[in-house]
Amino acid sequence: MNVIIKDIREADCISDALILPLCEGESAAPYEEIDALLKGLIRRVISSGEFQGKLNQISLVHTVNMIKPDRILLSGLGKKEELNAEKIRHSGGKAVSYLGGLRFRDISLSLSHLNALRQSPLPFVEGGLLSLYKFKKYRQDKEDAVRMERFTLIGKPRKSFFNSISRLVATVSAVNFARDLINTPANDMTPTVLAKTARGMARGKVSLKVLERKDAEREGMDAYLSVARGSMEPPKFIILKYHGGKGAPIALIGKSITFDSGGISIKPSEGMEKMKYDMAGGAVVLAVIKAAAEMRLPVNLIGVLPATENLPSGSASKPGDIVRSMTGKTVEIISTDAEGRLVLADAIGYVKKFKPRFIIDVATLTGACSVALGNEAIAMMGNDSGLMERLKAAGEEVYERVWQMPLYDEYLDYIKSDVADIKNSGGKTGSLVTAGYFLKEFVGDTPWAHLDIAGTAWTEKDKPYIIKGATGVGVRLLLNFLKETR
Repeated sequence: MNVIIKDIREADCISDALILPLCEGESAAPYEEIDALLKGLIRRVISSGEFQGKLNQISLVHTVNMIKPDRILLSGLGKKEELNAEKIRHSGGKAVSYLGGLRFRDISLSLSHLNALRQSPLPFVEGGLLSLYKFKKYRQDKEDAVRMERFTLIGKPRKSFFNSISRLVATVSAVNFARDLINTPANDMTPTVLAKTARGMARGKVSLKVLERKDAEREGMDAYLSVARGSMEPPKFIILKYHGGKGAPIALIGKSITFDSGGISIKPSEGMEKMKYDMAGGAVVLAVIKAAAEMRLPVNLIGVLPATENLPSGSASKPGDIVRSMTGKTVEIISTDAEGRLVLADAIGYVKKFKPRFIIDVATLTGACSVALGNEAIAMMGNDSGLMERLKAAGEEVYERVWQMPLYDEYLDYIKSDVADIKNSGGKTGSLVTAGYFLKEFVGDTPWAHLDIAGTAWTEKDKPYIIKGATGVGVRLLLNFLKETR
Protein backbone atom coordinates (compact mmCIF):
# COMPACT_ATOMS: atom_id res chain seq x y z
CA MET A 1 0.00 0.00 0.00
CA ASN A 2 1.35 3.39 -1.04
CA VAL A 3 0.31 6.14 1.41
CA ILE A 4 0.78 9.64 0.01
CA ILE A 5 -0.10 13.15 1.17
CA LYS A 6 -1.47 15.85 -1.14
CA ASP A 7 -2.32 19.45 -0.32
CA ILE A 8 -5.16 19.82 -2.82
CA ARG A 9 -8.92 20.33 -2.70
CA GLU A 10 -10.88 17.18 -1.83
CA ALA A 11 -12.94 17.65 -4.98
CA ASP A 12 -9.80 17.50 -7.14
CA CYS A 13 -8.44 14.18 -5.87
CA ILE A 14 -8.96 11.42 -8.41
CA SER A 15 -9.88 8.26 -6.47
CA ASP A 16 -12.43 5.47 -6.30
CA ALA A 17 -13.78 6.90 -3.05
CA LEU A 18 -13.13 9.91 -0.82
CA ILE A 19 -13.68 9.32 2.92
CA LEU A 20 -15.26 12.18 4.88
CA PRO A 21 -15.33 11.57 8.67
CA LEU A 22 -18.17 13.17 10.66
CA CYS A 23 -19.27 13.08 14.30
CA GLU A 24 -22.73 12.04 15.39
CA GLY A 25 -25.33 14.75 14.84
CA GLU A 26 -23.08 16.96 12.71
CA SER A 27 -24.35 18.67 9.60
CA ALA A 28 -22.57 18.84 6.25
CA ALA A 29 -20.98 22.15 7.31
CA PRO A 30 -17.42 20.76 7.75
CA TYR A 31 -17.49 19.87 4.07
CA GLU A 32 -19.48 22.86 2.84
CA GLU A 33 -17.36 23.47 -0.25
CA ILE A 34 -17.50 19.91 -1.53
CA ASP A 35 -21.22 19.65 -0.67
CA ALA A 36 -21.90 22.74 -2.77
CA LEU A 37 -20.18 21.10 -5.75
CA LEU A 38 -22.36 18.04 -5.11
CA LYS A 39 -25.47 20.26 -5.10
CA GLY A 40 -26.27 19.50 -1.45
CA LEU A 41 -26.03 15.72 -1.78
CA ILE A 42 -24.20 15.27 1.56
CA ARG A 43 -26.74 17.50 3.34
CA ARG A 44 -29.65 15.48 1.93
CA VAL A 45 -28.12 12.15 3.02
CA ILE A 46 -27.71 13.50 6.54
CA SER A 47 -31.08 15.25 6.80
CA SER A 48 -32.87 12.12 5.57
CA GLY A 49 -31.45 10.18 8.53
CA GLU A 50 -29.64 7.77 6.25
CA PHE A 51 -26.37 8.85 7.86
CA GLN A 52 -26.24 10.03 11.48
CA GLY A 53 -22.52 9.89 12.18
CA LYS A 54 -22.76 7.10 14.74
CA LEU A 55 -19.52 5.28 15.45
CA ASN A 56 -18.62 2.91 12.59
CA GLN A 57 -21.67 3.93 10.55
CA ILE A 58 -20.90 4.39 6.86
CA SER A 59 -22.80 5.68 3.85
CA LEU A 60 -21.57 5.45 0.26
CA VAL A 61 -22.69 8.11 -2.21
CA HIS A 62 -21.96 8.22 -5.96
CA THR A 63 -20.78 11.63 -7.16
CA VAL A 64 -21.97 11.21 -10.75
CA ASN A 65 -18.96 13.07 -12.22
CA MET A 66 -19.69 16.27 -10.27
CA ILE A 67 -16.27 16.03 -8.61
CA LYS A 68 -13.11 14.00 -9.30
CA PRO A 69 -13.64 11.25 -6.66
CA ASP A 70 -16.07 8.65 -8.04
CA ARG A 71 -17.77 8.23 -4.66
CA ILE A 72 -18.01 9.81 -1.21
CA LEU A 73 -17.94 7.59 1.87
CA LEU A 74 -19.30 9.26 4.98
CA SER A 75 -17.66 7.67 8.01
CA GLY A 76 -19.14 7.97 11.52
CA LEU A 77 -16.87 8.97 14.41
CA GLY A 78 -19.53 8.78 17.11
CA LYS A 79 -20.30 11.45 19.71
CA LYS A 80 -17.90 14.41 19.61
CA GLU A 81 -17.58 14.57 23.39
CA GLU A 82 -16.56 10.89 23.50
CA LEU A 83 -14.11 11.05 20.62
CA ASN A 84 -10.69 9.49 21.24
CA ALA A 85 -7.90 7.83 19.27
CA GLU A 86 -9.34 4.32 19.56
CA LYS A 87 -12.76 5.34 18.25
CA ILE A 88 -11.07 7.12 15.36
CA ARG A 89 -9.07 3.92 14.76
CA HIS A 90 -12.32 1.92 14.71
CA SER A 91 -13.91 4.36 12.28
CA GLY A 92 -10.91 4.11 9.97
CA GLY A 93 -10.96 0.33 10.14
CA LYS A 94 -14.65 0.14 9.31
CA ALA A 95 -14.43 2.62 6.42
CA VAL A 96 -11.32 1.27 4.74
CA SER A 97 -12.21 -2.42 5.15
CA TYR A 98 -15.60 -1.68 3.56
CA LEU A 99 -13.93 -0.03 0.58
CA GLY A 100 -11.41 -2.86 0.40
CA GLY A 101 -14.32 -5.30 0.23
CA LEU A 102 -15.54 -3.41 -2.83
CA ARG A 103 -12.11 -4.11 -4.36
CA PHE A 104 -11.23 -0.45 -4.80
CA ARG A 105 -7.63 0.22 -5.73
CA ASP A 106 -7.39 3.91 -4.90
CA ILE A 107 -9.00 5.70 -1.95
CA SER A 108 -8.53 9.06 -0.29
CA LEU A 109 -9.21 10.67 3.09
CA SER A 110 -9.92 14.29 3.93
CA LEU A 111 -7.85 15.39 6.94
CA SER A 112 -9.53 18.77 7.35
CA HIS A 113 -12.30 17.92 9.81
CA LEU A 114 -10.16 15.70 12.03
CA ASN A 115 -7.64 18.53 12.18
CA ALA A 116 -10.43 20.99 13.05
CA LEU A 117 -11.51 18.65 15.86
CA ARG A 118 -7.89 18.73 17.09
CA GLN A 119 -7.63 15.00 16.61
CA SER A 120 -4.69 13.31 14.93
CA PRO A 121 -5.66 11.58 11.67
CA LEU A 122 -2.98 8.93 12.33
CA PRO A 123 -5.30 6.52 14.21
CA PHE A 124 -7.81 6.67 11.32
CA VAL A 125 -5.07 5.75 8.86
CA GLU A 126 -3.70 3.10 11.22
CA GLY A 127 -7.09 1.46 11.68
CA GLY A 128 -7.65 1.55 7.95
CA LEU A 129 -4.34 -0.05 7.05
CA LEU A 130 -4.66 -2.73 9.74
CA SER A 131 -8.17 -3.59 8.56
CA LEU A 132 -6.97 -4.62 5.10
CA TYR A 133 -5.05 -7.64 6.38
CA LYS A 134 -6.15 -11.02 5.08
CA PHE A 135 -4.56 -14.46 5.45
CA LYS A 136 -5.34 -16.28 2.21
CA LYS A 137 -2.11 -18.22 1.69
CA TYR A 138 -3.89 -21.57 1.67
CA ARG A 139 -7.04 -20.53 -0.23
CA GLN A 140 -7.70 -21.15 -3.91
CA ASP A 141 -10.33 -18.44 -4.38
CA LYS A 142 -9.25 -15.30 -6.20
CA GLU A 143 -11.77 -12.88 -4.72
CA ASP A 144 -9.00 -10.64 -3.41
CA ALA A 145 -6.96 -10.57 -6.60
CA VAL A 146 -7.58 -6.81 -6.76
CA ARG A 147 -5.82 -5.20 -3.80
CA MET A 148 -5.86 -1.61 -2.65
CA GLU A 149 -2.81 0.17 -4.01
CA ARG A 150 -2.98 3.80 -2.94
CA PHE A 151 -4.28 5.74 0.07
CA THR A 152 -4.13 9.51 -0.45
CA LEU A 153 -4.37 11.83 2.55
CA ILE A 154 -5.71 15.24 1.54
CA GLY A 155 -4.69 18.23 3.61
CA LYS A 156 -1.81 20.34 4.83
CA PRO A 157 -0.27 18.52 7.80
CA ARG A 158 2.75 19.57 9.84
CA LYS A 159 6.20 18.52 8.62
CA SER A 160 6.46 15.91 11.40
CA PHE A 161 3.38 14.20 9.96
CA PHE A 162 5.41 12.82 7.04
CA ASN A 163 7.79 11.00 9.40
CA SER A 164 4.85 9.82 11.48
CA ILE A 165 3.20 8.28 8.41
CA SER A 166 6.44 6.53 7.47
CA ARG A 167 6.71 5.02 10.97
CA LEU A 168 3.04 4.08 10.91
CA VAL A 169 3.37 2.20 7.62
CA ALA A 170 6.42 0.32 8.99
CA THR A 171 4.48 -0.52 12.18
CA VAL A 172 1.45 -1.86 10.29
CA SER A 173 3.76 -3.90 8.06
CA ALA A 174 5.38 -5.38 11.18
CA VAL A 175 2.00 -6.24 12.72
CA ASN A 176 0.94 -8.01 9.53
CA PHE A 177 4.29 -9.81 9.39
CA ALA A 178 3.64 -11.16 12.90
CA ARG A 179 0.06 -12.11 12.00
CA ASP A 180 1.28 -14.09 8.99
CA LEU A 181 3.75 -16.03 11.13
CA ILE A 182 1.17 -16.80 13.81
CA ASN A 183 -1.59 -17.77 11.37
CA THR A 184 0.70 -20.18 9.50
CA PRO A 185 -0.05 -23.79 10.54
CA ALA A 186 2.52 -25.67 12.57
CA ASN A 187 3.44 -28.05 9.73
CA ASP A 188 4.75 -25.01 7.84
CA MET A 189 5.93 -22.98 10.86
CA THR A 190 8.47 -25.23 12.54
CA PRO A 191 11.43 -24.02 14.60
CA THR A 192 13.56 -24.46 11.49
CA VAL A 193 11.24 -22.26 9.42
CA LEU A 194 11.18 -19.66 12.19
CA ALA A 195 14.99 -19.62 12.18
CA LYS A 196 14.98 -19.30 8.39
CA THR A 197 12.61 -16.34 8.68
CA ALA A 198 14.96 -14.69 11.16
CA ARG A 199 17.89 -15.38 8.83
CA GLY A 200 16.10 -13.42 6.11
CA MET A 201 16.14 -10.38 8.42
CA ALA A 202 19.88 -10.58 9.14
CA ARG A 203 21.36 -7.73 7.14
CA GLY A 204 22.58 -4.23 7.78
CA LYS A 205 22.36 -3.51 11.48
CA VAL A 206 20.65 -6.83 12.26
CA SER A 207 22.77 -9.91 13.00
CA LEU A 208 21.71 -13.49 13.70
CA LYS A 209 22.95 -16.46 15.68
CA VAL A 210 21.12 -19.78 16.01
CA LEU A 211 22.01 -22.27 18.73
CA GLU A 212 21.40 -25.86 17.66
CA ARG A 213 20.62 -28.65 20.14
CA LYS A 214 24.30 -29.38 20.85
CA ASP A 215 25.01 -25.68 21.35
CA ALA A 216 22.14 -25.43 23.83
CA GLU A 217 23.47 -28.49 25.64
CA ARG A 218 26.86 -26.82 26.00
CA GLU A 219 25.15 -23.72 27.40
CA GLY A 220 23.40 -25.86 30.01
CA MET A 221 19.88 -25.12 28.74
CA ASP A 222 18.31 -28.30 30.08
CA ALA A 223 15.01 -26.58 30.94
CA TYR A 224 14.58 -25.42 27.33
CA LEU A 225 15.72 -28.75 25.87
CA SER A 226 13.38 -30.71 28.15
CA VAL A 227 10.47 -29.24 26.21
CA ALA A 228 11.99 -30.28 22.87
CA ARG A 229 12.49 -33.95 23.78
CA GLY A 230 9.12 -35.15 22.52
CA SER A 231 9.41 -33.71 19.02
CA MET A 232 11.30 -34.90 15.95
CA GLU A 233 11.65 -31.26 14.88
CA PRO A 234 15.05 -29.91 15.98
CA PRO A 235 14.90 -27.00 18.43
CA LYS A 236 16.34 -23.66 17.37
CA PHE A 237 17.43 -21.09 19.94
CA ILE A 238 17.31 -17.92 17.82
CA ILE A 239 19.23 -14.76 18.74
CA LEU A 240 18.82 -11.54 16.74
CA LYS A 241 20.72 -8.35 17.51
CA TYR A 242 19.84 -4.91 16.23
CA HIS A 243 22.65 -2.36 16.53
CA GLY A 244 20.97 1.03 16.34
CA GLY A 245 22.36 2.99 19.26
CA LYS A 246 24.87 3.08 22.07
CA GLY A 247 25.03 1.44 25.45
CA ALA A 248 23.57 -1.74 26.88
CA PRO A 249 20.90 -3.53 24.83
CA ILE A 250 17.24 -3.93 25.60
CA ALA A 251 16.46 -7.66 25.71
CA LEU A 252 13.22 -8.87 24.13
CA ILE A 253 12.30 -12.52 24.66
CA GLY A 254 9.41 -14.17 22.81
CA LYS A 255 7.97 -17.55 23.72
CA SER A 256 8.28 -19.59 20.51
CA ILE A 257 6.51 -22.92 20.94
CA THR A 258 5.55 -23.53 17.31
CA PHE A 259 2.98 -26.10 18.42
CA ASP A 260 1.88 -26.90 21.95
CA SER A 261 0.02 -30.15 22.52
CA GLY A 262 0.77 -29.98 26.24
CA GLY A 263 3.24 -32.86 25.96
CA ILE A 264 2.56 -35.82 28.25
CA SER A 265 0.15 -33.53 30.17
CA ILE A 266 -1.79 -33.37 26.92
CA LYS A 267 -4.40 -30.71 26.27
CA PRO A 268 -8.03 -31.49 25.37
CA SER A 269 -8.45 -32.04 21.64
CA GLU A 270 -11.10 -29.32 21.31
CA GLY A 271 -9.42 -26.13 20.19
CA MET A 272 -5.95 -27.65 20.04
CA GLU A 273 -5.61 -26.54 16.41
CA LYS A 274 -5.17 -22.99 17.68
CA MET A 275 -2.02 -24.00 19.55
CA LYS A 276 -0.07 -22.97 16.46
CA TYR A 277 -0.38 -19.49 18.02
CA ASP A 278 1.86 -20.44 20.96
CA MET A 279 4.79 -18.83 19.14
CA ALA A 280 3.03 -15.45 19.06
CA GLY A 281 5.56 -13.96 21.48
CA GLY A 282 8.41 -14.92 19.17
CA ALA A 283 6.56 -13.50 16.17
CA VAL A 284 6.15 -10.21 18.04
CA VAL A 285 9.88 -10.03 18.81
CA LEU A 286 10.81 -10.73 15.18
CA ALA A 287 8.34 -8.10 13.97
CA VAL A 288 9.59 -5.48 16.43
CA ILE A 289 13.22 -5.96 15.39
CA LYS A 290 12.21 -5.84 11.71
CA ALA A 291 10.39 -2.54 12.22
CA ALA A 292 13.09 -1.09 14.49
CA ALA A 293 15.62 -1.64 11.70
CA GLU A 294 13.31 -0.06 9.10
CA MET A 295 12.65 2.95 11.36
CA ARG A 296 16.32 3.14 12.36
CA LEU A 297 15.40 3.44 16.02
CA PRO A 298 18.40 4.67 18.05
CA VAL A 299 18.48 1.71 20.43
CA ASN A 300 20.33 -1.60 20.73
CA LEU A 301 18.11 -4.67 20.89
CA ILE A 302 18.72 -8.34 21.48
CA GLY A 303 15.80 -10.58 20.58
CA VAL A 304 15.70 -14.20 21.73
CA LEU A 305 13.29 -16.86 20.46
CA PRO A 306 13.67 -20.22 22.23
CA ALA A 307 11.86 -22.19 19.51
CA THR A 308 10.64 -25.78 19.78
CA GLU A 309 7.53 -27.93 19.61
CA ASN A 310 5.94 -29.46 22.72
CA LEU A 311 4.72 -32.96 21.84
CA PRO A 312 4.20 -36.29 23.62
CA SER A 313 6.36 -39.27 22.68
CA GLY A 314 8.46 -42.01 24.24
CA SER A 315 11.29 -39.53 24.68
CA ALA A 316 9.18 -36.64 26.00
CA SER A 317 9.71 -35.15 29.44
CA LYS A 318 7.43 -36.57 32.12
CA PRO A 319 5.73 -35.06 35.14
CA GLY A 320 8.10 -35.57 38.04
CA ASP A 321 11.28 -35.09 35.99
CA ILE A 322 13.85 -32.66 37.35
CA VAL A 323 15.91 -30.47 35.02
CA ARG A 324 18.68 -27.95 35.59
CA SER A 325 18.33 -24.50 34.07
CA MET A 326 21.12 -22.43 32.57
CA THR A 327 21.36 -20.43 35.79
CA GLY A 328 21.92 -23.63 37.80
CA LYS A 329 18.50 -23.59 39.44
CA THR A 330 16.78 -26.99 39.33
CA VAL A 331 13.15 -27.34 38.30
CA GLU A 332 10.71 -30.13 39.10
CA ILE A 333 8.32 -30.58 36.17
CA ILE A 334 4.81 -30.91 37.59
CA SER A 335 3.06 -30.34 34.28
CA THR A 336 4.62 -30.63 30.85
CA ASP A 337 1.90 -28.22 29.70
CA ALA A 338 3.62 -25.50 31.76
CA GLU A 339 6.43 -25.56 29.22
CA GLY A 340 6.56 -21.90 28.28
CA ARG A 341 8.11 -20.85 31.56
CA LEU A 342 10.80 -23.52 31.12
CA VAL A 343 11.99 -22.18 27.78
CA LEU A 344 11.74 -18.60 29.01
CA ALA A 345 13.80 -19.41 32.10
CA ASP A 346 16.77 -20.42 29.96
CA ALA A 347 16.21 -17.51 27.57
CA ILE A 348 16.36 -15.14 30.55
CA GLY A 349 19.53 -16.86 31.75
CA TYR A 350 21.05 -16.43 28.30
CA VAL A 351 20.30 -12.71 27.81
CA LYS A 352 21.57 -11.84 31.29
CA LYS A 353 25.08 -12.55 29.96
CA PHE A 354 24.75 -9.36 27.89
CA LYS A 355 23.94 -7.21 30.95
CA PRO A 356 20.82 -5.70 29.34
CA ARG A 357 19.27 -2.42 30.47
CA PHE A 358 16.11 -4.37 31.03
CA ILE A 359 14.35 -7.54 29.90
CA ILE A 360 10.84 -7.71 28.44
CA ASP A 361 9.38 -11.13 27.71
CA VAL A 362 6.25 -11.62 25.62
CA ALA A 363 4.44 -14.93 25.91
CA THR A 364 1.16 -16.75 25.48
CA LEU A 365 1.97 -18.17 28.89
CA THR A 366 -1.20 -19.09 30.77
CA GLY A 367 -4.80 -20.00 30.10
CA ALA A 368 -5.48 -18.29 33.41
CA CYS A 369 -4.72 -14.95 31.72
CA SER A 370 -7.90 -15.31 29.65
CA VAL A 371 -9.87 -16.37 32.71
CA ALA A 372 -8.74 -13.30 34.63
CA LEU A 373 -8.82 -10.62 31.93
CA GLY A 374 -10.81 -12.09 29.06
CA ASN A 375 -9.60 -10.98 25.65
CA GLU A 376 -9.29 -7.30 26.50
CA ALA A 377 -5.98 -6.82 28.28
CA ILE A 378 -2.40 -8.09 28.49
CA ALA A 379 -1.40 -9.27 31.95
CA MET A 380 1.79 -7.58 33.10
CA MET A 381 4.12 -8.45 35.96
CA GLY A 382 7.64 -7.36 36.76
CA ASN A 383 10.19 -6.11 39.24
CA ASP A 384 10.60 -2.51 38.03
CA SER A 385 7.71 -0.09 38.55
CA GLY A 386 9.18 2.56 36.22
CA LEU A 387 9.52 0.12 33.34
CA MET A 388 5.99 -1.17 33.86
CA GLU A 389 4.52 2.34 34.01
CA ARG A 390 6.17 3.18 30.70
CA LEU A 391 4.85 0.00 29.10
CA LYS A 392 1.38 0.73 30.44
CA ALA A 393 1.44 4.25 29.00
CA ALA A 394 2.70 2.99 25.62
CA GLY A 395 -0.06 0.40 25.54
CA GLU A 396 -2.79 2.91 26.34
CA GLU A 397 -1.75 5.10 23.41
CA VAL A 398 -2.17 2.29 20.88
CA TYR A 399 -5.02 0.55 22.76
CA GLU A 400 -3.00 -2.58 23.48
CA ARG A 401 -3.81 -2.24 27.14
CA VAL A 402 -1.92 -3.90 29.96
CA TRP A 403 -3.09 -4.65 33.48
CA GLN A 404 -0.51 -5.06 36.21
CA MET A 405 -0.81 -8.15 38.40
CA PRO A 406 0.92 -8.55 41.78
CA LEU A 407 4.03 -10.60 42.47
CA TYR A 408 3.77 -10.95 46.24
CA ASP A 409 6.60 -12.81 47.97
CA GLU A 410 4.02 -15.27 49.29
CA TYR A 411 3.58 -16.65 45.76
CA LEU A 412 6.98 -18.32 46.06
CA ASP A 413 5.40 -20.79 48.49
CA TYR A 414 3.02 -21.88 45.73
CA ILE A 415 5.90 -23.11 43.55
CA LYS A 416 8.27 -24.51 46.17
CA SER A 417 9.33 -28.06 45.41
CA ASP A 418 10.11 -30.80 47.92
CA VAL A 419 12.85 -32.23 45.69
CA ALA A 420 14.17 -29.33 43.58
CA ASP A 421 14.79 -25.60 43.89
CA ILE A 422 11.45 -24.79 42.32
CA LYS A 423 8.57 -26.47 40.48
CA ASN A 424 7.04 -25.33 37.22
CA SER A 425 3.42 -25.32 38.37
CA GLY A 426 1.68 -24.54 41.63
CA GLY A 427 -1.70 -25.76 40.41
CA LYS A 428 -4.78 -23.77 39.44
CA THR A 429 -4.78 -21.40 42.40
CA GLY A 430 -3.10 -18.16 41.37
CA SER A 431 -1.74 -19.80 38.23
CA LEU A 432 -1.47 -16.52 36.28
CA VAL A 433 0.74 -14.86 38.86
CA THR A 434 2.69 -17.94 39.92
CA ALA A 435 3.82 -18.35 36.31
CA GLY A 436 5.14 -14.80 36.47
CA TYR A 437 6.76 -15.44 39.83
CA PHE A 438 8.49 -18.51 38.40
CA LEU A 439 10.16 -16.26 35.80
CA LYS A 440 11.05 -13.70 38.48
CA GLU A 441 13.18 -16.37 40.17
CA PHE A 442 15.49 -16.39 37.13
CA VAL A 443 15.64 -12.65 36.50
CA GLY A 444 17.43 -11.59 39.67
CA ASP A 445 18.07 -7.85 39.94
CA THR A 446 17.83 -7.06 36.21
CA PRO A 447 14.87 -4.71 35.51
CA TRP A 448 12.22 -6.91 33.94
CA ALA A 449 8.61 -6.96 32.73
CA HIS A 450 6.55 -9.95 31.67
CA LEU A 451 3.67 -9.55 29.18
CA ASP A 452 1.23 -12.46 29.07
CA ILE A 453 -0.64 -12.16 25.76
CA ALA A 454 -2.49 -15.49 25.97
CA GLY A 455 -5.88 -13.76 26.01
CA THR A 456 -5.16 -11.13 23.36
CA ALA A 457 -2.91 -12.78 20.73
CA TRP A 458 -5.89 -14.47 19.04
CA THR A 459 -9.46 -13.30 18.43
CA GLU A 460 -12.45 -15.46 17.59
CA LYS A 461 -14.45 -12.60 16.08
CA ASP A 462 -13.83 -9.83 13.60
CA LYS A 463 -13.24 -6.37 15.01
CA PRO A 464 -13.24 -3.07 13.08
CA TYR A 465 -9.50 -3.24 12.36
CA ILE A 466 -8.51 -6.75 13.47
CA ILE A 467 -10.02 -9.75 11.70
CA LYS A 468 -10.53 -13.18 13.25
CA GLY A 469 -7.28 -15.01 13.93
CA ALA A 470 -3.89 -13.70 14.98
CA THR A 471 -3.94 -10.10 16.23
CA GLY A 472 -0.22 -9.28 16.33
CA VAL A 473 -0.81 -7.74 19.76
CA GLY A 474 2.36 -6.46 21.38
CA VAL A 475 4.02 -5.18 18.22
CA ARG A 476 2.48 -1.71 18.32
CA LEU A 477 2.87 -1.51 22.10
CA LEU A 478 6.59 -2.32 22.05
CA LEU A 479 7.37 -0.12 19.05
CA ASN A 480 5.58 2.78 20.72
CA PHE A 481 7.56 2.07 23.88
CA LEU A 482 10.89 1.86 22.04
CA LYS A 483 10.16 5.03 20.07
CA GLU A 484 10.39 6.96 23.35
CA THR A 485 13.38 5.02 24.68
CA ARG A 486 16.87 6.41 24.36
